[in-house]
Amino acid sequence: MGKKKSSSRAWLKEHHDDVYVQRAQKEGYRSRAVYKLMEINEKDRIIRSGMSVLDLGSAPGGWSQVAGEWVGAHGRMVASDILPMDTLPDVRFVQGDFTEQETYNRIMAALNNQPLDVVLSDMAPNMSGLTEVDQPRAMYLVELATELATTSLAPGGAFIAKVFQGEGFEAWFREIRGRFTRVVSRKPAASRPRSREVYVVASGFNGEE
Repeated sequence: MGKKKSSSRAWLKEHHDDVYVQRAQKEGYRSRAVYKLMEINEKDRIIRSGMSVLDLGSAPGGWSQVAGEWVGAHGRMVASDILPMDTLPDVRFVQGDFTEQETYNRIMAALNNQPLDVVLSDMAPNMSGLTEVDQPRAMYLVELATELATTSLAPGGAFIAKVFQGEGFEAWFREIRGRFTRVVSRKPAASRPRSREVYVVASGFNGEE
């Protein structure tokens, strides 16, 4: 028990001292994760004004917050999570499991049942610290997000997903490369160096299996 308390204290200290946490608090963003998406979008120019965007696993809402600003009043920003999320200006939030038909229907209704320009997924499972447990859980989540993206994106659409490198990653990456014309992986500066997470940015959806 003592070891667990010690590691929790170390995490809290690291979080408190984190420059991105401090910057997010100062600049009024909901999470440090916004700086990951900002860097990705600066490099790849995926999200633009007027687009229709869906953010999966959105709580606490950092990605939806900045993506909503980018798409603007002429775009459509929808966020979804099993967890509750405080409201954001011009962001429609749908609480529920997006793999369930009823939740999916509500998401699509919020998007006027129109194909999407961009699907975002910053989802991650609750980590146990055991790679053999965590990696399959993480890959399962990204596969669910991929299924929704590839059934909901308009031709030419884009998908940005957090993925953890390990078992299952290479096979999934090959699948993505067959469905999009351009696929790159990014490790934003705000991503902690020790983390196995990378962000795969796939654009030019071609709809092929």
